[in-house]
Amino acid sequence: MANIRVAQRYALAIMGLAEEQKLVERVAQDFEVLKKTAAESREFLVFLKSPVINKEKKKEINGQIFGKTIHAVSLEFLNFLAEKRREDILQQIMEQFFALRNERLGIVTVEVKAAVELVKDQSAEIQKRFEGYTKKKVQISFRLDKQLKGGFIARVGDTVYDGSIKRQLELLRERFAESLPA
Repeated sequence: MANIRVAQRYALAIMGLAEEQKLVERVAQDFEVLKKTAAESREFLVFLKSPVINKEKKKEINGQIFGKTIHAVSLEFLNFLAEKRREDILQQIMEQFFALRNERLGIVTVEVKAAVELVKDQSAEIQKRFEGYTKKKVQISFRLDKQLKGGFIARVGDTVYDGSIKRQLELLRERFAESLPA
């Protein structure tokens, strides 16, 4: 929990700097590069979290790896994290940054778990419905969940919309039970 608060502070700091220099989208692109690198390279994660590698060496390596691919502001931020020994929470900082960016742009993220891959028309319909519910632009992230027998479950913030077959059967059973004479 403490790391999330710290990550929020760092995300606010980089967001403020990026807004000041009108580089919010560029920093977001750079963070996507960093996220992709972290997802594809276990070595990069080990490097980030290693207390054995000193901060000067980390800054040097950051420059070698990302010097030509990310903006100077993003690289300076990455080096700042190394200086403060906070590079281990880079992933949480990036998550908080994207949440802040989406909030400021009026975008809400809807996490959808489905039993099968949704076709384009289905995902477009889900997006349209949630834009109607939330009155905001919707960004959908889909994930397959083999435990679902059918339908989908969507999460918007703390609210869960359960359109799964299991839930529909439960509701049907409750209706039948209510309509039976006592």
